[in-house]
Amino acid sequence: MAKGSKTLKARRERASKLLFRLKQLYPDATCSLTYETPVQLLVATILSAQCTDERVNAVTPELFRRYPDAPALAGADLAELERLVRPTGFYRNKAKNIRGACRAIVERFGGEVPPDMALLVELPGVARKTANVVLAHAFGINAGVTVDTHVKRLSRRLELTTHDNPVKVERDLMELLPQGDWENWSIRLIYHGRAVCKARSPQCDVCSLADLCPSAGSVR
Repeated sequence: MAKGSKTLKARRERASKLLFRLKQLYPDATCSLTYETPVQLLVATILSAQCTDERVNAVTPELFRRYPDAPALAGADLAELERLVRPTGFYRNKAKNIRGACRAIVERFGGEVPPDMALLVELPGVARKTANVVLAHAFGINAGVTVDTHVKRLSRRLELTTHDNPVKVERDLMELLPQGDWENWSIRLIYHGRAVCKARSPQCDVCSLADLCPSAGSVR
């Protein structure tokens, strides 16, 4: 690691500075998925795996018009569900998981998404990333740090973690950031990853975090 990145105290201080800077850069950042209810957010987040939010938002209006809630999705025809979500990719698994998750929600929780991490990750197709998004944005609960491809990539470049495994990245970030800011970190880092610190061509020369980033100018 770069000098100044080695100790937990130093990383916490730098993470705090980065978070402050990100809040200034993206003051209005919020979840970009379109939804009206917790179950719709759950479904949209499942669909967002390896797919852009823009494409998901193009698919969900018709999906939610046909199947607006957990009971409707639980009883959906699988072939029809596959057809509706096909543009998001991996549509067979996604359709199967959406119907399976909604059946479990109906059978175990009376049709309502449970605001509990341990219960959410028991649902088909729901890992910590999806559960964190739902808890934070549907219920205002910061149970963890949402780690998608942007958050993992940028957190590694910022040398706040050395891991590739999302659960281990999340663990490291939870240790560095105040719980109340866990989702603030994720959503704003996602915005920054999309706009500036891109996977193949990071724009270090115009990055407002460059002076706090050990990797600035060295990523190829």
